[in-house]
Amino acid sequence: MTPESLVRHELAGLRVAVVDAANPDLIGISGRVRDETMQTLLVTTSDGVKQVPKAGTTFRFTLEEANVLVEGERLLARPALRTETHRGSLWQ
Repeated sequence: MTPESLVRHELAGLRVAVVDAANPDLIGISGRVRDETMQTLLVTTSDGVKQVPKAGTTFRFTLEEANVLVEGERLLARPALRTETHRGSLWQ
């Protein structure tokens, strides 16, 4: 996984932090992605599991080699469709 291909990969298990959001109460939530749906990320934090909407949110994912900022709108899709790598995929 590279910073450029992050949005095409499975996000579960990655470290994530909310750096900007339409709802200011979400800013600062950080932990590991537990699961994702088409429109939300479930983040395991020290306070339990938080459900964060993808739309209107900017995430910072931490990879071994870099921190990657991703606008949540780029993640709006069913995870299985977003991660497919077949020719013709919108996510290639």
